[in-house]
Amino acid sequence: MTKSKLAALASALLLASCGPVNTPTPQAPQELRGLWVDGFGPGMKTPEEIDQLVATAKAMNVNVLFAQVGRRGDCYCNNAAMPRTNDPAVPAGFDPLADVLSKAHAQGIQVHAWIITTAIWNSVTPPTDPAHAFNAHGPKATGRDFWLMVKNDGTTRGGSDWLLDPGHPDAAEYIKNMYTSVVQNYDVDGIQFDRVRYTDYNPAGGPNNWGYNPTALERFRAETGRTDTPLPGDAQWSAWRRQQVTNLVRETALAVKAIRPDVSVNAATITYGAGPADEAAWLTSRPYTEVLQDWVTWVREGYLDVNVMMNYKRDFVADQALWYDQWNTFAAKLQRETGVHQVSGSAIYLNDQQSSVNQVVKARAAGLDGWAGYSYRTPDKDVNESKRTKEQVLPELTAKLSGAGGPFEQPASWSRPSARNLRAVSGQVQVATGPLGGRVVTLHDGAGQEVARTQTDGNGRYGFLRLPQGAVQVRVAGQATPTVLPLRGRVTPLPTLTLP
Repeated sequence: MTKSKLAALASALLLASCGPVNTPTPQAPQELRGLWVDGFGPGMKTPEEIDQLVATAKAMNVNVLFAQVGRRGDCYCNNAAMPRTNDPAVPAGFDPLADVLSKAHAQGIQVHAWIITTAIWNSVTPPTDPAHAFNAHGPKATGRDFWLMVKNDGTTRGGSDWLLDPGHPDAAEYIKNMYTSVVQNYDVDGIQFDRVRYTDYNPAGGPNNWGYNPTALERFRAETGRTDTPLPGDAQWSAWRRQQVTNLVRETALAVKAIRPDVSVNAATITYGAGPADEAAWLTSRPYTEVLQDWVTWVREGYLDVNVMMNYKRDFVADQALWYDQWNTFAAKLQRETGVHQVSGSAIYLNDQQSSVNQVVKARAAGLDGWAGYSYRTPDKDVNESKRTKEQVLPELTAKLSGAGGPFEQPASWSRPSARNLRAVSGQVQVATGPLGGRVVTLHDGAGQEVARTQTDGNGRYGFLRLPQGAVQVRVAGQATPTVLPLRGRVTPLPTLTLP
């Protein structure tokens, strides 16, 4: 036996004497692969539908289901602040959210509770459940009990929908509780805002014509010192309404994180028209001006763990294909600068199957952390146009996405946010005179330098989710909290500040 063979034999014997070699298991790459499951038709309303949904998602190598549990003031669940849905397709006593959570989690698939934020009802027949918010706070309500969004011409209905006004403090509190009640009662992996903005039916590019709820309008006057009724394009009025939406996102995120810091807070956000070249151009973009949705601030301030752009463009239309890429490029830069995950949500219902595959590839090439398709119920334009059925199309789309050579051929994983990465503070002001809302709140580091600012909401609440290292202090109208060292993994409450 040669010396080299003897050495090899000795090495093998030595390894054998040490026991089995533990070869590290390759980790699947991190990439969000999402599928929206809407409540406007079959999908997750019965145990059998949910069995098929989870099997399809598993075969497609999808790892996140954005499951619509809140449609219009109701819940596809049995335990939430909203009443259980009266959808006749849901069997009596059945809890769709509980069932999809159990079955999806067993397959390693996350479930994010998608709730329409502002839409509350869409039928001329009122809800039968007396607990439904529309019955107490809809068109027949008066005074502060009236929560609906109002157009500048007095209209209270956007298309077929009545909507809650985020500038009304009680409506905003109700919206926040919709999300937190689901997080308290179900092991959801995330919550998703949808239609978290002032509604449509405006000129392209703005101004937005909504927000004239009497209580909201009186708040604006009290906080700004004005006495008039502003025109829709009034810059101060637009900025005030935009801030109300931002306040709502911030306060809901803080409330969710206070319950369970590892729950993902994300939003389905608007990308109307062309994408902005930079953040200066963002200030003239259609989401910012037309529907008063400042999701760039939500990303920069850490209110979101994931931003899921509704980048609904047709890949086979040249202008729209360009816009899709522009929004991806804009979001990718934001992702690099903030560390907040950016996901491109595609309208698979507007595209043929190959176009949807192309958009997955483009989102990945742009450097985004994921892709999501809207929706499971309408997986391509033929289904949307009633030319074919979902059952005919889903196997074909699955093969194109996760079959040989497809972008999802290999599985990918997606992790919930680490609780250890959370450091946040929240607080509230009381006032002797004047409004609770619109108070400028500044955050200061241990050296006393201002590092961030926000405004109180209509209930006097404020908070910060992206803090400097070390101790911080909050100041409002000449009053200051004690200097505190926020704890990692939680939202640290601050003492209430009493303002003169």
